[in-house]
Amino acid sequence: MDDFWNTLLGLDATSDSITAGQMCARAVVVFLASLGLLRLAGKRTLGSSSAFNMVLKIMLGAVLSRAIVAASPFGATLLASAVLVLLHRLLAYAAYHSELIGRLIKGSPVLLVQDGQYCHDNMRRASITENDLLEGLRHSGHSASLAGIDRVYLERNGHISVIKSKPKPTATKRPEPSIENRPR
Repeated sequence: MDDFWNTLLGLDATSDSITAGQMCARAVVVFLASLGLLRLAGKRTLGSSSAFNMVLKIMLGAVLSRAIVAASPFGATLLASAVLVLLHRLLAYAAYHSELIGRLIKGSPVLLVQDGQYCHDNMRRASITENDLLEGLRHSGHSASLAGIDRVYLERNGHISVIKSKPKPTATKRPEPSIENRPR
């Protein structure tokens, strides 16, 4: 049985000796393993563009590609990928339960606009220009002005969030008592 897997996947092959068929078989196994690993990593990993999740996706791609082309031992590469996913899950769990760890791993939102005014110091620290911010406003369906906007944040995942100003209450006039509308 070991000969079968060795022949099929080229478990002892190097990047110089692996055949095209073995590389294709490895690609199928790595694809299926990647699906399983990403399912283990969780749905937020796929949908989020935070640095925390991007690092996992990039590293998984880099490590698993080495398994396909026999640049690294096949089993060890799959094991290293599983360790990366488990580390990601462990850190995500810790970030969920500790605000400090969450801020260290995932960062914090940055206030870019407050009370309809630019927060230039925060914008400079986040390397966001006024044009970048206005582009983010347009992208989120707002006009390219600060009119009607209370606060704008650069979120941990790089997206811009907008909080609209609350409408000012209008004074409603009570009707003057008259014979027609007096209580009976």
